[in-house]
Amino acid sequence: MANVMHRQLLTDEAYDRIKRAIITCELAPGQQITEEQLAASFAVGRAGVRAALKRLCQENFVLLASRKRYLVAPVTLKHVNELFELRLMLEPPAARRAAGRLTTDAIERLRRLSDVQYVVGDHDSAARFLQANTEFHATIAASSGNTALADVIRSMLDKIERVHHMAHLLHDRNELSRQEHVDLLEALMAGDGSRAERMMTEQIQSARAFVIETMVASPRLQSAQVGLERHA
Repeated sequence: MANVMHRQLLTDEAYDRIKRAIITCELAPGQQITEEQLAASFAVGRAGVRAALKRLCQENFVLLASRKRYLVAPVTLKHVNELFELRLMLEPPAARRAAGRLTTDAIERLRRLSDVQYVVGDHDSAARFLQANTEFHATIAASSGNTALADVIRSMLDKIERVHHMAHLLHDRNELSRQEHVDLLEALMAGDGSRAERMMTEQIQSARAFVIETMVASPRLQSAQVGLERHA
């Protein structure tokens, strides 16, 4: 039993570290990876890496290219649009449900997360900012009272965070993001479900425009998108 638990811990560690590297684009979209390479890079065993890659394939973060080679899932305009469409289906209703239900701890957490900012071009600060943004939205979803809905939103937000990394490394959205979060929190605390739902919708649409405009305007991202679109 102890050996089984130890193996599971190693697998979970490998999964968490590889997934985080994909989300932050340390492992870039479209990059080829192998079990051997990942085991060496993250100082984890091959068995743990293999199990982690299986999970990441199931979650569509990784694609199987051959028996021993994998591909970090590309990011295309089609993929981005689909993710934001899903956000619009799920998060505004969750915000409506969360209005008036926030605990004192959740309110304080949302305030702290709203204050996190980043430096344009600095990978580490962007990673902290975007992780805080993910936690902000996940906290609202958890406050909806629907655990199944919150779980689906949390899984989706990890994929959204990866998409945001490419855009936020190039442009400053600090003040707009903070004001959006403050306004949304005020509506939630006031118990105004309709306003919270409307604000969430508007903010998701604004974020989608920001990401897509950045992808289209960047020669590097645009050329990568054209080359990788066939994988979508």
